[in-house]
Amino acid sequence: MATFLYKLGRFAFRRRRFVALIWVALLAVAGVGAATASPPANDSFSIPGTEAQKAFDLLEQRFPGGNADGATARVVFRAPGGEKMTDPDNKAVVNETVADLKASSPQVASVDDPYKTKAVSKDGSTAYILTTYKVNALELKDAAKDGLTEAGEKAQKSGLTVEIGGDALQEMPETGSTEVIGIAISAVVLAITFGSLVAAGLPLLTALIGVGIGISSITALATTLGLSSTTSTLAMMIGLAVGIDYALFIVSRYRAELAEGREREEAAGRAVGTAGSAVVFAGLTVVIALVGLAVVNIPMLSKMGFAAAGTVVIAVLIAISLIPALLGFVGKRVYGRKARRRMEERASGASGASGAEEKPNMGTRWARFVLRRPVAVLLLAVVGLGAAAVPALSLELGLPDDGSQPVSSHKRKAYDMISDGFGPGYNGPLMVAGDAKGSDDPKAAVDKVRTTIAGLDGVAGVGPAVFNKAGDTAMLTVVPKYKPSSVDTEKVVSDIRDHAGSFKSDTGAEVLVTGQTAMNIDVSQKLNDALMPYLALVVGLAFLLLMVVFRSVLVPLKAALGFLLSVVAALGAVVAVFQWGWAASLFNVEETGPIMSMMPIFMIGVVFGLAMDYEVFLVTRMREAYVHGERPGQAVVTGFRHGARVVTAAAVIMISVFAGFIGSSESMVKMIGFGLATAVLFDAFVVRMAIVPAVLALLGKSAWWLPRWLDKALPNVDVEGEGLRKQLESASPARTEQDAELTRV
Repeated sequence: MATFLYKLGRFAFRRRRFVALIWVALLAVAGVGAATASPPANDSFSIPGTEAQKAFDLLEQRFPGGNADGATARVVFRAPGGEKMTDPDNKAVVNETVADLKASSPQVASVDDPYKTKAVSKDGSTAYILTTYKVNALELKDAAKDGLTEAGEKAQKSGLTVEIGGDALQEMPETGSTEVIGIAISAVVLAITFGSLVAAGLPLLTALIGVGIGISSITALATTLGLSSTTSTLAMMIGLAVGIDYALFIVSRYRAELAEGREREEAAGRAVGTAGSAVVFAGLTVVIALVGLAVVNIPMLSKMGFAAAGTVVIAVLIAISLIPALLGFVGKRVYGRKARRRMEERASGASGASGAEEKPNMGTRWARFVLRRPVAVLLLAVVGLGAAAVPALSLELGLPDDGSQPVSSHKRKAYDMISDGFGPGYNGPLMVAGDAKGSDDPKAAVDKVRTTIAGLDGVAGVGPAVFNKAGDTAMLTVVPKYKPSSVDTEKVVSDIRDHAGSFKSDTGAEVLVTGQTAMNIDVSQKLNDALMPYLALVVGLAFLLLMVVFRSVLVPLKAALGFLLSVVAALGAVVAVFQWGWAASLFNVEETGPIMSMMPIFMIGVVFGLAMDYEVFLVTRMREAYVHGERPGQAVVTGFRHGARVVTAAAVIMISVFAGFIGSSESMVKMIGFGLATAVLFDAFVVRMAIVPAVLALLGKSAWWLPRWLDKALPNVDVEGEGLRKQLESASPARTEQDAELTRV
């Protein structure tokens, strides 16, 4: 592996114009393909294997054109003090709005008159119009959304308070200035790390090229492969993250090789042969984590994982080919002026240069400190992360409703108006599908089902049954007493489903619960059920891969356990802030509640990739030093001397980028940003910088132990470059001839 990458690095450096032209051509082809491709279709959010999805499919079949999963909007009206919505003037405004909504778009399926559907509160202060569309929220055209907004704005001019809720209008979250600050911090960190604007710009440039090719390819192939407009979301986030990291690793190693006095082409070859090997295997672990999302069996999530994995592959290829090519263009400018001057002085034998070179850096000093006190550092780190993880024991998963939106948003205002006027359950009514095809008397069967459900605890009311044309299937609207994201609402859904068996035996009718609220509950349960298999798959495969990389059993085991500890600690921090409300005002969290059900799997997939990047780059350098003859403790110091600075820089960049999302007004985005930033903080600075050297110090030579039979069975990929070094050193008497032979390959 190392020898092949060494040759590739030298080839890319020497034929830099050709390599750069290939990547520019790929970017252009992908861009043209994306620009000329038909717009991607929007996925309908299907969850195979869930009761809610089964009910949706049944209703689509039995109620053709009934739009069971169509988008909905609630236009909510509140009368001024002293007035009622039943007053003639206010009633006229509502009726006019009903007419406007019906004419607003061909995608409108139905518009309910609140005076006929009894959607007026008991005190007469509040009323709402329920609008149903023929397509789901993702497929709703801008013209339909504009028509909805215009109807609401027109009604508001009458003096009534008018707000629009539901999933038909997706408000764009406000991210504020923190995202920009995060990107600015990334640029500053790169500049400080390298001391050169040119070197700092290379990782950003190549990461953008990689993401550009990846996203453009996804867009170009969207129609052919059935990808949706949301597929590229994860690909962009992961592509930027690993693209910057991988380029950072290669450039850093290239500078280190130059500092040892090697020629530029030789330095590029060795950088790709050593750090490039770490990049390839780090990339493989990320790909495993992303492709593993398929085990959840949510089609949209699987497609996002595959697309993101493709972008990671592109990032790896760019790091081992385009980076050495660009290094050939920038020449000595990969160093800043001061660094170039020092190198020239050292080359000319200026006094004092060697002393400055021998001065230990921060990574060296920290590694030596940990080696002196490994037990204390290990205990402090583990106890600290354990304490942070304690709130995770109270983790409650769910999908947020409009009640978690910022209080200033239109959706939240509409949600609160309905809760005040009718009750919180009206914001997320359940849809019960009754398949009475096997019943002797479908109407009597559905009536019995309706009566039974109405008598259950937690049910505020059940609407009249709506039968299909054949009269063998009915829809019932069930309103819980509790808000959609409440645990009590989950119990209502569970109670109805628990009665399904008795309904079937007593009436012959099959009863299924669906609707957005039930779908959210099923999604949460499906994600929860998939968590352990996903974790076992990702960690298990990565463990095997890291065994091949490090030729050790204990080092991969330590890497996996450290990752799990950092993720659980980060989940504990998320629970403390977003569920318990600790420091909620500091992060501008307006509403606490269940943690987004996708959060644990999402954090595992994203953070695992980044954590293994840091682990592979840091520990590979230690393994390289150990294989080359250094004592275990000294190898740890060597790894930190060369790797701590770049791993710290990579982690700070990721933390600043993820923390930028904390400023978003959208609670889900805020939660994701906080969770990922915290997880990277814990993993990079506590696990990789403290626990890893402490454990390796305690294990000594046994850290690199591998059973003899396993050593023979595992392929030798030579990540640490030992085979490459022997090959180069063996030819030292005729080095010029050897170089010529290698560069001809």
